[in-house]
Amino acid sequence: MVPDDLRPLASAAELATWRPGRPIRVLETVDSTNCEARRLAERGAAEGTVVIADAQTGGRGRMGRSWVSPPGVNLYLSLVLRPKLTPRHAPQLTLLASLAVAEALESCFGLDAAVKWPNDVLLGGKKVAGLLGEIAATMAGIEYIVMGIGLNLNMSAAQFPERPLYAATSVAIEKGEPVPRLPVAIRLLELLDDYYRLFLKEGFAPIRSRWERRCPMLGGFVELDGGSGAVSGEALGIDADGALLLRLGDGRVERVLSGDIVAFQAPGDPSPRPR
Repeated sequence: MVPDDLRPLASAAELATWRPGRPIRVLETVDSTNCEARRLAERGAAEGTVVIADAQTGGRGRMGRSWVSPPGVNLYLSLVLRPKLTPRHAPQLTLLASLAVAEALESCFGLDAAVKWPNDVLLGGKKVAGLLGEIAATMAGIEYIVMGIGLNLNMSAAQFPERPLYAATSVAIEKGEPVPRLPVAIRLLELLDDYYRLFLKEGFAPIRSRWERRCPMLGGFVELDGGSGAVSGEALGIDADGALLLRLGDGRVERVLSGDIVAFQAPGDPSPRPR
């Protein structure tokens, strides 16, 4: 039986880099780790406060979508951050967190994890993790950001929705065996801490370059659903704000601030692949 107890994280003793004064709360069940982290942030929780749950009764994704969160199989985690940023730069932290998730999967399980703009992590082209960044801001700047991460570790194919919006997978499905949750939770928190320190010291540039190296869609043709209509073109990279740079058919480069990639065509591939 794979050890699955996440409670040792509450002491933070397992973590090499997690600094004192940054509490980690491990809950059996919660409506949503993001909701709980927001409640804590509103009460003045320190930057670096973490909420982890064994199960969520109301897990959420982007654009009001639900995130299936059965007990005992996955990692549901939210982190409170209080960066001195303007709201326009908040997407940088979602990209930072997706990079940390991808590297944690590679470090712990030897898997080739890729990132997908704006907030997904992929294994074998299928979604293994999603991120949800929520901000509270005033005219003066950001008060706090809650960064939520849902990572499918031991979820079985039968536990996914009957008709998922995007093809989904879990680490256990990809490896063909169950995996322990505690080591990847520890590694993920360490990488989040490392990258956030780097971000505060050197800005977004080093995060941006690492993220782009993990994104297989750059240089290929993508189709996006932006909510108000579809747009397609060659994905060139991300800019200093975290927006996707898309070369349209007429040669113009457009900054895409939000949307979902629904199809991808690699260079030389004759037909687009749904995402």
